[in-house]
Amino acid sequence: MTKIQKKQNGDMVLLAGSSHPELAKEIAKHLGIPLGDVMLGRFPEGEIQLQIRDNIRGKDVFIVQPTCTPPNESLMELLILIDAARRASAKRITAVLPFFGYARQDRKDKPRVPITAKLVANLIVSAGASRVLTMDLHAGQIQGFFDIPVDHLYSINVLGSYFKRKKVKDLVVVSPDVGGIKMARGYAKLFDCDFAIVDKRRESASQTHVMHIIGSVAGKNVIIIDDMISTGGSLVEAAKALKNAGALDIYANIVHPVLAGSAVERIQKSVIKELIVTNSIPLGKEKRIKKITQLSIASLLADAIYRIHYNESISTLFSSAGVEA
Repeated sequence: MTKIQKKQNGDMVLLAGSSHPELAKEIAKHLGIPLGDVMLGRFPEGEIQLQIRDNIRGKDVFIVQPTCTPPNESLMELLILIDAARRASAKRITAVLPFFGYARQDRKDKPRVPITAKLVANLIVSAGASRVLTMDLHAGQIQGFFDIPVDHLYSINVLGSYFKRKKVKDLVVVSPDVGGIKMARGYAKLFDCDFAIVDKRRESASQTHVMHIIGSVAGKNVIIIDDMISTGGSLVEAAKALKNAGALDIYANIVHPVLAGSAVERIQKSVIKELIVTNSIPLGKEKRIKKITQLSIASLLADAIYRIHYNESISTLFSSAGVEA
């Protein structure tokens, strides 16, 4: 029996949609509780049909549902699950979002564009969520878009511990853009090394052009740090520029492996030696190549769920993360 399982979890219920049932089952195993019984189907025209088959009246409900591909289906399932739990008289409903979709549009950076991160936050609150547990948000300020408590976890200890065991010498941590400096500084502190920045110009949602490399990478092994990889264009372009600047082996620590379109093919053909990701998003068989290593965050999420349920502090999960909670 694990440390998490020592107390009785009788009034804790873990539910999951269809976006990542494997992660939900792994979390349930760490918590020592069964995964709740949810019937998910579709009406003839495609609308989502759902029923929670367990009695959750007065229970502390946690709904595991990353809003990953297909994002619209995953988001709608989450909202309907929250609504069903609220109408079933759950005591408290926590939306567990290992990956928070629609986060890239978090501000008005051009005329007549939406702020989808705020819109999704409003939808989750309106559906009836009491709390949100998420990980490595695309932008930290998204926490403030919610009018309910948000626990924001970081995967730095999971990803960092794996890479530290490699004992790579002459290491430099690289942020692929100016916005990732805080995260890169945290990893640099963890690895006790210097960090550099790739100055790039974004030409479209999937294309970037590297302008400058701020810092020295010549004769160094490099690990690129970022929160998400979508098409892989930016990462591959940055890796190529670093190699041209004299870098040796190039690794990448990316939290959320969206890997859309031809991203896997790009990674396979790139100069990147290894791409290390978490299982915040499931990897299909076609994305499981030798260059990609996926690490589990189930124990981290289970620990946070346990602490939320028993009203214990979550701040201890950030004590060695190298970033502020």
